[in-house]
Parts: sequence; structure tokens; C-alpha cells
Amino acid sequence: MITSLDSFKNPFFIGIAGSGMSALAQYLKGIGKNVSGSDRFFKKDEYNEIRSKLEADGIHCFLQNGEGITGGIDLVVASAAVEDTVIEIQRAKQLDIPIIMRAELLALIAKSKKTIAVGGTSGKSTTSAMLFDILDFAGLEPGIISGAGLTSLIKKGKIGNAKVGSGDWLVIEADESDGSIVQYHPEIGILLNVDKDHKEVETLMEIFTTFKNNSSTFIVNRSNTLAGKLSQNIQFDFSTEPGTDAGYEATGFVQKGLNISFRINHVLFEMKLLGKHNMENAVAAAATAHYLGVDLPTCAAALKNYEGIYRRHQVLGNKKGVWVIDDFAHNPVKCAAAIRACQPVAPKVIAWFQPHGYGPTRFLRDDFVTEIAGALRPRDEIWMSEIFYAGGTAEKTISANDLISDLRAMNKPAFFVADRENFLKAVQPHLTDNCVLLLMGARDPSLEEFAKKIWKAL
Repeated sequence: MITSLDSFKNPFFIGIAGSGMSALAQYLKGIGKNVSGSDRFFKKDEYNEIRSKLEADGIHCFLQNGEGITGGIDLVVASAAVEDTVIEIQRAKQLDIPIIMRAELLALIAKSKKTIAVGGTSGKSTTSAMLFDILDFAGLEPGIISGAGLTSLIKKGKIGNAKVGSGDWLVIEADESDGSIVQYHPEIGILLNVDKDHKEVETLMEIFTTFKNNSSTFIVNRSNTLAGKLSQNIQFDFSTEPGTDAGYEATGFVQKGLNISFRINHVLFEMKLLGKHNMENAVAAAATAHYLGVDLPTCAAALKNYEGIYRRHQVLGNKKGVWVIDDFAHNPVKCAAAIRACQPVAPKVIAWFQPHGYGPTRFLRDDFVTEIAGALRPRDEIWMSEIFYAGGTAEKTISANDLISDLRAMNKPAFFVADRENFLKAVQPHLTDNCVLLLMGARDPSLEEFAKKIWKAL
């Protein structure tokens, strides 16, 4: 029976290359566990960056063929994407090794520290990273378990999505998409927003209500109507809209090119970021840090040096007047926000999007069309390639071209290139000497290399 982190010593991760799994693997290694794991993306005699960085940390990696599951393993951790038919699950059952899901393990880790859980349908990774940076800058030596790599940690040769802090506080990203957020009982829960994403709004509100009830202190975004309904104490809350009476209010937003500035309770914040949504993430982080005793000028000083996270408006550079920006946006609200954030940079934004999952795309079809259509200026364009298929038994009864057809019916400049390898050639005539090429998508581990390939070939 696995009841605490003391219940095991030799955990094995199935799907260890995933962002959520690699973070937990690194954290456990950091607290002295003998960690190993496998992934279907590991191939014999083929370089894999995640594998290389895990092994550099002393984590033994295997091909996903069952050879890593031995009698010495006392816990197997599986991601939600791992099915019972996977050979390692079968072998673990044969050897009577306990199997738990990623969320269960994160809940055990959260119990071992004073935990701040960041929830909401958008902005979790960014807010977690900002809060971690503020607390670290203030000398609190926090830990973090995130869904995305922090640039400041990546620069040190790490994957960047986890760090064991010597202080009391641990910042975690709490996921609502699989409902696992209800397993956490944090000292502080943060609710950034509630928008239709993986689930209907009614279901999300039930999940986030449980999250609130499980949190000792709950801090919400009063400028998001649904999140605001779950307020525990308005003095703890934050807002980017006037007149909400929230304890922390961000005002005076200005974006000049690739930089933003704003004030939180009259204290000036300046950041090397894009978009009003990042002001919202920053005020969430600052409000929480201030609750813990960090003054707002210190928060501002910390965030002035914030370096961002992996694939969140990651600027690859400017070539021939074209800014190339890579982003993790993958739901309707995030895609619209990503497009709008790029608009102050240039008079034309060409956005490319690769939807992930046939089920999610079918579920959110109308929302994608409405949000993207509303974000486009007359000169802007939206391009899509075919839906990313990660395997399994999905019903392929929808195409990204269906969304493009819907957008065309609204007289929007929308284009479909089924194979993304043909995208650059197709889009070349549409590029100008002063535009942004925004690349959006998630879950597909090859998207980073695709963006670099586009940048190199431009």
C-alpha cells in the first residue's frame, strides 16, 4: 500500500519523457529515490534530448519493452495515456508491483510540503513559473513541479520543469483536464480562470468547487466571471478589470513590441513578454507571493528578470522582417489570446495551428471557430494542418479542414495544408517584410523541432 513518499524507494515511470512524468521523476530523484523509466519515444541507438537530460541526472532510461521492470522495482507510475495493454503494465502486475497514476504520486508529494496549487483552464504553467521566480528571488527557496520547462532552469542543462527546493513551499500545476486536481489539499489554491476546454463548464465548476473546498486559502481571478463565483475572500483575489474590489488590481496595461508594462496596486511592473493574459498571470503570482509576505516592489523586481517558459510565446527571432514565435496554445481561448498578443508586434499576424486529438477538436469545434474568428484583424490569417494523432482508438470523424471551412464561411482568411511539411512553401507568398508567423500546438513532442525547422528554412 503506497500511502506516503516513504512507502517506496525504487519507482519506475512508464511514459517518463512526458512533461508531467519527467517532472515527477526528477523531483523524486532530487529527494533521494532510485528512479528509472521508459518511453515509447525512446529508440535504440537514436538520440533523445529528454532521455539524455534524465540520464545526466542519474535516472536510468529504458526502451518501452518491459526490460526495465524487475523485482527490485517497488512502485510503477503510469501516465493517463498508458493503457493496460502496455507490456510494462502487464509485467508489473505479474510481479505484483503496486501501480499508481501520475496524479496520485503528485498528491503524495504535495502532502509532504506546504503546497501552492495553481489551477484554471489557461495560464497554469506560466503563473507557476512566475510565482516560483518571485519566491526564489525573495529567498524562500521554493520547489516547483510544472508542465513546462522554465528557461532559467533549461539554461542550466535541465529539462526545467522541476526543482526540489530547500524551503517550505512547493508550487505545483494542478490539472483539471483529467479531474486529478480534486486529489490535492494545498495550503493555497489559485484559480486563474474557467473556460470550456476538455470538459463542459458545468463539470469544470464542480471540479473547481471541490478544489476550493480542499484548499486552506483560495485565491481567484475576479475578472473571470466563473472563477469569481468561487471567491473565498475578495481581499485575497486579483483582477485586471476595474471595479471588482479585488485586493490586487492590475491596471494601465501597455505593450510595446515584445515588452509589456502595467501596475499592480500602483506598483510598476515591466516584463519581457507578450499579451494582456500575461499581466493576468503576473498579478496572480504577485497576489499569492504578497499573501506569503513578499512585498510588491520585490515581486516587480523578480518579474523584471523573468525569462519565460518553454514554448509560451517563445520568440525564435526575426528574419527578413518576419518574427517567428512558437506557442503551446491549444484550446480556443488560448489560441485567441496568443494571436492577440502578437498583434502589437506587427500589422499582420499569420497564425498556424495543429489541433491535437480528434475528440477534443470535435468537442471544441464551434468554440475554436468563434474565438479565432473574433481575434483576427482584417489582414491577419489562420492556417491549420491536420489533427495530431497520438495513437489509440480515436474516431477520426473530423478534420482540421472542417474548422477552416467554418472560418471561410465567416469570410475569414483561412487556409488548410494537410501535411505541415508543406506549410512553409504554401505560406511564403503571404509573408510580408513586417509580420509575425505564430506557430501553435500542443502534445506533439516534435513541435519544437518543427518550429526550429521553419525558422531555419525561412
